[in-house]
Amino acid sequence: MLLEALYHVPRDKWAYAYDKESVHLRMRTKRDDADAAYVMTGDKYAWDQTFEEIAMEKAASDELFDYWEACARPKYKRLSYLFRIESGDETAYMSSKGIMHEMQQPPGNNFEFPYIHEIDLFKVPEWAKEAVFYQIMPDRFANGDTANDPEGTEPWGGEPKYNNFFGGDIQGVIDHLDYLVDLGVNAIYFTPLFVSPSNHKYDIIDYKKVDPQFGDNEQLKALVDLCHEKGIRVMLDAVFNHCSKEFPPFQDVLENGEQSKYADWFHINSFPVEVVDGIPTYDTFGFYEAMPKFNTANPEVKSYLLDVAEYWIKEVKLDGWRLDVADEIDHHFWHDFRKVVKQANPEAYIVGEVWSDSLAWLLGDQFDSVMNYPFSGTVLEFFNGGMDSYTFCNKIGGLLMRYPKQSNEVIFNLLCSHDTPRLLNALGEDKRKMKLAVAFLFTFIGTPCIYYGDEIGLSGEGDPNCRKCMEWDPGKQDLELRDFYKMLISLRKENHALRGGHYRILGACKDDPCIIYERMDSETHFTIWMNNSPEPRSLSHAIETEDWTDALTGDEVRPEEGIMHISLEPYGFRILSRRLDQETPSMVHNTSRKESTEHSPVHR
Repeated sequence: MLLEALYHVPRDKWAYAYDKESVHLRMRTKRDDADAAYVMTGDKYAWDQTFEEIAMEKAASDELFDYWEACARPKYKRLSYLFRIESGDETAYMSSKGIMHEMQQPPGNNFEFPYIHEIDLFKVPEWAKEAVFYQIMPDRFANGDTANDPEGTEPWGGEPKYNNFFGGDIQGVIDHLDYLVDLGVNAIYFTPLFVSPSNHKYDIIDYKKVDPQFGDNEQLKALVDLCHEKGIRVMLDAVFNHCSKEFPPFQDVLENGEQSKYADWFHINSFPVEVVDGIPTYDTFGFYEAMPKFNTANPEVKSYLLDVAEYWIKEVKLDGWRLDVADEIDHHFWHDFRKVVKQANPEAYIVGEVWSDSLAWLLGDQFDSVMNYPFSGTVLEFFNGGMDSYTFCNKIGGLLMRYPKQSNEVIFNLLCSHDTPRLLNALGEDKRKMKLAVAFLFTFIGTPCIYYGDEIGLSGEGDPNCRKCMEWDPGKQDLELRDFYKMLISLRKENHALRGGHYRILGACKDDPCIIYERMDSETHFTIWMNNSPEPRSLSHAIETEDWTDALTGDEVRPEEGIMHISLEPYGFRILSRRLDQETPSMVHNTSRKESTEHSPVHR
């Protein structure tokens, strides 16, 4: 074994309490280097009486490493542990003392999880595990009340520009809630609704007032109440990194300079406040002079923004906040934000906009989730033909090992948004590829989100073209695509295994575009077969049982002599399912733990 590759630390994503009774442990080895791994556990004060050896599962792999996982249930909420790793005739032990070939006398040198304190548990909202989100830009979704249209509003469906308006509003959303219910959506994420001079509203002037072009505070409250009646949760956008240049305190700084009582509300680098050679003398979002950055370490700023966060939770019974530019705000602020929000609504869902590895925010003291752009980038690259299935599965495995299970269960998975090209455009306007990507989204771990209009074939490259008006003329909608979304949403909502079940790769090969993977809980077992190529393919995999059906058609699908053969059209897929016999723990032949997915039996 390559001992230098062995890794574990007793904290963060490697050792954490999942609930009041269990601790999840992870350990790393070199890729395809270990045959088996075990964690040897007990109580440090009663090791001999509580000793238990737990076989670890190879939970994921990436290009360089295998990641092993086990769940320990300590009798007295304390856990002392070390690892045993086997490869051929070689056995290695890893403890806090280091890596050895002989086991040391426990528990003195063991890793420790000192105690499961319920107050320290990372608890995420249970409803978010069941949610299917739908992202709405209010100005572009539906114009339900022309009386509140801003001056210069253009005809619905015109060319989107950086600074034009189309009159979408809260009434328009209310008018189309039944459309969302019919689609299967049970959660909405709204981009900002508060007073702002722009169409996107990410430069806010008044944080406690709905922009009049959308309606008013009472109408927002009525919308949230109606959503709740229909089983739909509501998440709003919190823009706390920056504000509008027209925000009154910043206007005071512009007027009074260093003498302004709000001078420390912002990051002013020099006075006078101006723009020099295209760069403001104050920090901003990017270098946009119209969006000055808050100094969230200032107690008055913190108090003001936390009051806003609490106000809307209580005022409209808000279900969550999406946090704009979350990684550019200090962690002290987010610690206090979580306390305020969770006190107001313990089930509030907190989603940060962080585009890279987000572990620092996902340890239970700040966010519940982040917008999973690394996921969308990986999925889009694969279904665009940019990598083989072996590489894709490695990257997905690496993503799953970034965070604790709690976050993976509610990670905000999206394939596009108001900040990216539309899904159809991102996949070369090939609807077959789009369907494959959507099928993966709805059969994968996490909380899926649809960007408004994707389900009816709305297209558009990056901003502003990705922010077109929603198309409400059925004659101009792709109704077949919408029915496809409805079908997959329904399948996901009806089967816990597709939301909270175990995920495992069954087949993926180098230089091959096809994948087979499974989702399984105690009741239902799914296998998903995907042909990510322009040619027809036949995939095969060893399967023990014969009681499989096509999850979308209900047709029986039987293996031949223990081998399931699935024929797929170009860019086609099938989802097979079976109900589990509680006495049958495994339905698909387990490959050797030494075996790489590179060699899994995918046949052409």
